[in-house]
Amino acid sequence: MKRNIHYYFQLLAVGILLLSSCANHPDVPSSFKEAKCLPAIFPDYCNVTVPCNIAPLNFMLPADEYDACVARLTTPDGRQQTYGNGVKVQIPEEEWHAMLDASKGKSIKVEVWGQQKGAWLSFSPFEIRVAKDPIDEYLSYRLIEPSYVAWTFMEIAQRNLTSFEETQIFNNEITMNNNKIGQCVNCHSYQNYKTDNMLFHVRLANPGTVIVNDGKVSRVNLKRDYTISGGVYPAWHPTAKLIAFSTNRTRQAFHTLNPNKIEVYDEASDMILYDVETDSVSIVSNDSTLLEVYPTWSPDGKYLYYCKSVPLPEEMDGQDIRTTYAKIQYNLYRRSFDLTTHIFGEEELVYDAASSDKSVTLPRISPDGRYLLFALGQYGCFHSRHHDADIVCIPMESKGQVLDVNGFNQATCPLDSASAIDLSLVNSDGYSDSYPSWSSNGHWIMLASRRDDDNYSRVYFAYFNNGKVEKAFLLPQEDPELHITLLKSYNRPEFMVEPVKISVDEFSKVFDK
Repeated sequence: MKRNIHYYFQLLAVGILLLSSCANHPDVPSSFKEAKCLPAIFPDYCNVTVPCNIAPLNFMLPADEYDACVARLTTPDGRQQTYGNGVKVQIPEEEWHAMLDASKGKSIKVEVWGQQKGAWLSFSPFEIRVAKDPIDEYLSYRLIEPSYVAWTFMEIAQRNLTSFEETQIFNNEITMNNNKIGQCVNCHSYQNYKTDNMLFHVRLANPGTVIVNDGKVSRVNLKRDYTISGGVYPAWHPTAKLIAFSTNRTRQAFHTLNPNKIEVYDEASDMILYDVETDSVSIVSNDSTLLEVYPTWSPDGKYLYYCKSVPLPEEMDGQDIRTTYAKIQYNLYRRSFDLTTHIFGEEELVYDAASSDKSVTLPRISPDGRYLLFALGQYGCFHSRHHDADIVCIPMESKGQVLDVNGFNQATCPLDSASAIDLSLVNSDGYSDSYPSWSSNGHWIMLASRRDDDNYSRVYFAYFNNGKVEKAFLLPQEDPELHITLLKSYNRPEFMVEPVKISVDEFSKVFDK
């Protein structure tokens, strides 16, 4: 009897497996009408170039328009497989990575059929090009509701980009005090894409900066009597235990009619340098009349780049910033840095955006020093809510350190300059594109964009190959509907070549001291 029951369950398991296989590998429709257009899939993965190690590019047809979807993927060696479960196409990781391996430097052909009211449509096929260049294996980000002055649960998470594994780095509830006052956690940052030297900030309950120094965790207070605030917007020196910060007095204002909805601006901001080994803070720049923000180092650590505001028109001098915010614009500067003495050189103008009636923020230099990325908007330093914000990429001189300012027509917007890299396949039309960064090998650009619904920032990637940039694509998810149902923004996305190895509980112990 026991043997018969065991045999029955074996047959049942095989049957379930076969049914599941049929559901995940459906037959191609035998009859259909040709739509003669690309499928309106979400995310839009039509004709994108992806890393050779990326997680499956699962997608779906609109559920309010279609009843079912079937996709057939064909590799260059002729192997084919079909997928479809309702309106979703979800590809098993093992099968997907086998297809990527067979398609490096070539393309996977994708054919899609959609069912409407019992009738099938056949869409024009598209390609998923597979680059030989991999992407960094890990990504971290803060997940936060797009609320303006309040929040509930908040976390910094890390995601394995080769799979769908996501784990917490830290959350704002684990150290909540008896008054139920939580924390704002933000500004996670790493030295050279590695996690043995990293940091993040916490505010409100038990405030401070959590710093990991060679794997050892501590909490420090970066506020000094001579600084505006604690450290904000960190940038690790590429080789030394030094971190550049801005110090800011930041405020928010809200619009009733302006489609940008919200303004985040600084009433004051300076630049500081923090020495991790000595717990000392020194001033880099503290112009009392202007604003300095967003430091970033050159790859060799010999220059510190940052954004600095230009003087307001004389007639606006002394007016309330809530009336002058739209005239505050930032240019890009740099200072040389002597690692032996920790002395900075004189300020040098790198890129004059204000002369084009623009404002530059969030500079990032490619790992090989050949290209400069930044976000460009009409005004201000917080472009993640500005509809006109775009990503700009400009080549630097062959030595990789000095931008050839004289090579640009400063009377026009850099986007119109022949020297700027064409990012038309990266930027969205009329939505905020901000927070650009480079992968460690310099072949992938990442940005945070609100192009999908204008409310939530989501992570996009684009292939960068010797100055040619391919179409941006959305971070893949196991369930493609997650980007619609997850009511969180992906804030400050950062590449990592390895995961954070310290647990949430271990991080929380520094708040007991």
